[in-house]
Amino acid sequence: MEPLASKIRPKSLKEFFGQEHLVGEGKPLNIAIRQKHLFSFIFWGPPGTGKTTLGKIYAKSLNAKLYELSAVSAGKADIRKILDEDTKGVPKVLFLDEIHRFNKAQQDFLLPYVERGEITLIGATTENPSFEVIPPLLSRCRVFVLNELSEDNMKAIIKRTGLKIDKKAEDWLVNMANGDARQAISMLENTSELYKKITVENLKNVLQSKFLRYDKAGEEHYNTISAFIKSMRASQPDAALYYLARMIDSGEDPKFIARRMVIFASEDIGLAQPTALVVANDVFRAVEIIGLPECAINLAHGVVYLCQCKKDRSAYNAFMEAMEDVKKHGNLPIPLMLRNAVTNLMEELNYGKDYEKYSKESFLPEKLKGKKYLK
Repeated sequence: MEPLASKIRPKSLKEFFGQEHLVGEGKPLNIAIRQKHLFSFIFWGPPGTGKTTLGKIYAKSLNAKLYELSAVSAGKADIRKILDEDTKGVPKVLFLDEIHRFNKAQQDFLLPYVERGEITLIGATTENPSFEVIPPLLSRCRVFVLNELSEDNMKAIIKRTGLKIDKKAEDWLVNMANGDARQAISMLENTSELYKKITVENLKNVLQSKFLRYDKAGEEHYNTISAFIKSMRASQPDAALYYLARMIDSGEDPKFIARRMVIFASEDIGLAQPTALVVANDVFRAVEIIGLPECAINLAHGVVYLCQCKKDRSAYNAFMEAMEDVKKHGNLPIPLMLRNAVTNLMEELNYGKDYEKYSKESFLPEKLKGKKYLK
């Protein structure tokens, strides 16, 4: 039986919700689809945000032959099979889900066919492609970043299912799904099959009855890494080690875990113990060199250390506040005394005038003078 998410999948941009920065009028994917522009690209974003759907819409607009593979199970033989097929001049588009799971040798094998245009590649990943995709292949693909779907997008998608749901249940579902349309649709479908009415209580029952699983591209992946990070943040090594063991046992990429630890060292420990970043980086390096299963010991060592460190988010919070001002005010004029006078005219315009290395006068733009980010 075809899943509901597949049944209601948009077939054109008119039916698609979300990612307006890519598919809105005049935006890059909208233009590419309308002009039938053939090129390789990678979608990077959370699960359930439209990567597969946009790939299908793009291939359809080109009247291309679409091949769908998952990098988890596919290999060189699958690529060869696609290359050998005679499509009588029809473009071949390969949608490669979880492209970050293709190893270097597999990516090297794919590279020349992408270079020569024998295959147009659409990669999809929940991981930063700059870490996992080899530079030569990445340089031949444009990267499109997808965002979590907004509440309005989610409500529009829920309405598209045609299933009756009251406002309270809808609000709960939107909050629970956290921008993942596929998860919301699956929850609705499962609840409607088990119960007559879709209520908050029935949705919760369906959610709680789900068997323990670990989908590296789906909900449990994000739930577990979230629990892992929050356990370290709360300085609970026992809980953090449990979630670490759960990820390792389920086949999670240890480099994914180590990267999150490096981020955590600056975001949550920060100035309280600056050497935490050094330790986290060394753990990441050990994971790269040693690999599984032994690198799990290095991860455990690092996790316990990070848990026991004092926590200080002041540097992270200060940066986030500064980012808000950048977005709010744009590029405010830099004070003249801080500007670089590289020509005579610039000197005449007082570029660099009265600059003192250790001045206590605020170096912020005039509009933000006296602003304190680091508290």
